Amino acid sequence: MKTPDFSLLESIRLRRPLVHCISNIVSANDCANLALALGASPVMACAPQEMAFFSAASAVVLNTGTPGEETFRACLLRGREAARLGRPVILDPVGVGASPWRLERTEALLDAFTPSLLRVNLGEAQALLHLESGERGVDGPNSDFAQRAELARRLAGERGTAVLLSGRSDVVFSGGALWNISGGSPLAVRVTGTGCMLSVLCGIFAAVEPDLSTAAVTAAAFWKACAHRAEVLSGGRGPGSFHTALLDAAGTLTAADCAGAARAELLLA
Repeated sequence: MKTPDFSLLESIRLRRPLVHCISNIVSANDCANLALALGASPVMACAPQEMAFFSAASAVVLNTGTPGEETFRACLLRGREAARLGRPVILDPVGVGASPWRLERTEALLDAFTPSLLRVNLGEAQALLHLESGERGVDGPNSDFAQRAELARRLAGERGTAVLLSGRSDVVFSGGALWNISGGSPLAVRVTGTGCMLSVLCGIFAAVEPDLSTAAVTAAAFWKACAHRAEVLSGGRGPGSFHTALLDAAGTLTAADCAGAARAELLLA
């Protein structure tokens, strides 16, 4: 298995996969623009009444960051149907530990269908495992790599799916394999929605790569490479310039550019 596989960037630009994103109001615009920058075709429909009309999408990304009952209903309908059709489903349970109601509704989704990938931060993983998380809004607490790797393994085992646990370095646990993806930029935490955008990248790469491990690790490494390039492009001008530079990087980075800007280590096979 060749992981990460940055040649997938060319596959995305050639195939222009349709990716259905049920996003949140904070990051929807950025997620759509990121997909376009990469060469994918995003649809951002979120009304439950429309879910039956987007079954042609090659991948589905479900984000519960600013939820209401209609959001969870849409996610249920879309996730269950995409799973039935064998399409990749990425679930991003943003801030799942923020309230008992949000946790209850998210667990109802997980009981109704099994996503292809859970994309979480540390606090979200702890909440889904019913551990004390210390979660503040959608910001995950700090931790060491060993703790994050163990939580990713436990969550993957409990839910029978792959897990991407993002942070200073990202952990991917899939099919018994454990990956550590490092690189990026410390400026990424000063821009809201970077985790949501990573989830969309996972959906885009999964739309053209059937091996979920390859898709997830490549998406994580690509996003680290984008952050590294954005820090250079923004030239210390601040988070606004860094934000814009992220999209510029996503739209211009080549496979060769990415290879030296992020590191993916297979720690357990």
